[in-house]
Amino acid sequence: MGTAERLNRPAFRRLLIGQTVSSFGDWMGTLALMYLVLELSGSTTAVGGVLVLRLLPSALGAPLAARVVTRWRRRSVMMTSDLVRAGMAFVLPVVPSLWWVYAWAFAIEVVGLMFLPARDSAVPVIVGGRDGRPDRGTLQLANGITMATSYGMIPVGAGAFGALLFLSDALGWTGHGRFVAVFWLDAVTYLVSFVAVRGLPDLGPRRGERRPAGDAVRPGAGLLATLRMPVMASVLPAVAVVSLGLGSLFSVGIPFVRDVLRAGPVGFGALVALFGVGALLGLLGTRLYGRHGLVGQVRLATVTQGLVIIAMGALASPAWAFLGAALFGAAATGALVGAITYLQESLDGACRTLGLTAFHAVLRCGLATAALAAGAADDVLARTRPPPLGIAPAGLVLIVSGVVVCCGTFLIRHPTGRDRPVTPAGRAA
Repeated sequence: MGTAERLNRPAFRRLLIGQTVSSFGDWMGTLALMYLVLELSGSTTAVGGVLVLRLLPSALGAPLAARVVTRWRRRSVMMTSDLVRAGMAFVLPVVPSLWWVYAWAFAIEVVGLMFLPARDSAVPVIVGGRDGRPDRGTLQLANGITMATSYGMIPVGAGAFGALLFLSDALGWTGHGRFVAVFWLDAVTYLVSFVAVRGLPDLGPRRGERRPAGDAVRPGAGLLATLRMPVMASVLPAVAVVSLGLGSLFSVGIPFVRDVLRAGPVGFGALVALFGVGALLGLLGTRLYGRHGLVGQVRLATVTQGLVIIAMGALASPAWAFLGAALFGAAATGALVGAITYLQESLDGACRTLGLTAFHAVLRCGLATAALAAGAADDVLARTRPPPLGIAPAGLVLIVSGVVVCCGTFLIRHPTGRDRPVTPAGRAA
């Protein structure tokens, strides 16, 4: 069975439909959350705090998520997560208080940390061959398409957010009431995802998958032991630095567009939309990285992302900023798709599920750390007169973030020097 036939399976189509609709709601809700927090607080640091909410779920909730996704059926984890998040998104905009908004946003992220590794562990099961293991090309393309359902919905979600905000203003809804319709529509998208996942076949784990195989991760050691595996150490630094770039750009994106590019909310929406377009191009570009191997792909895409961020902050040009947003999205997609495919190939059973839990925990932790640091730095630099080096605060923050991302690529390495999957027997050895 070829790649096209595996990706055309009804189960994979159902998963993509559910994820596309849910991602549309996620991005629409994320933009609404950022603007709602900015309206309630008037602080860039507070906007960064929206992404910081991803830190605490990662630090505190990752061990719990690891236990859940390795013991419960993957389909049940995804269905329960969708139902719980739908209820949370419904109540989030009810009270116009910063602590209330933060509390529910935090809770949504805790549940989301359980959904994502269950979904990513299910992808190889859905598109696998007769032996249950898909070839690298099929798996990387399936991961890219799954990721594209998220990034590809950025422009659609941004447009829907603007349209709903315009409609709310036309109806005379003022203050935080303008955001209610956005979050309630986000809740509906979780229900659509629930219906799609409910129609999937059983996705495991099988009885033999419930505990890690071999000696790579001892029974009961769990997530911390997984993080110490050489396979994880080879690509997790890339995930960390890519998330640092993502968090910085999203945290200072609003003041960068407003104060440096002088483009306003419409310009920020265009910047986010072009990031999504670039992510789709990055999916197509994964074929170009083939000769470098997966780890080489991750390293090359990561350094490209860092150089793009530096150029965006240094040039401070609207034309380059919008082009850079597309290049940034393409590079981030190439790095993350390569990393997640490498982990899926190199691990199996409970090791794979634990590894993917660690992947998403590191990704969210990096997003939160960068968002908090970038937002705080922008607030501090905004009060400095004259601005350091004559560069606008948001632009200087982006330059420093890009330098950190480029330096982080030196931590990316292959544990064996060869780009090959690690079998259970190889892990035990």
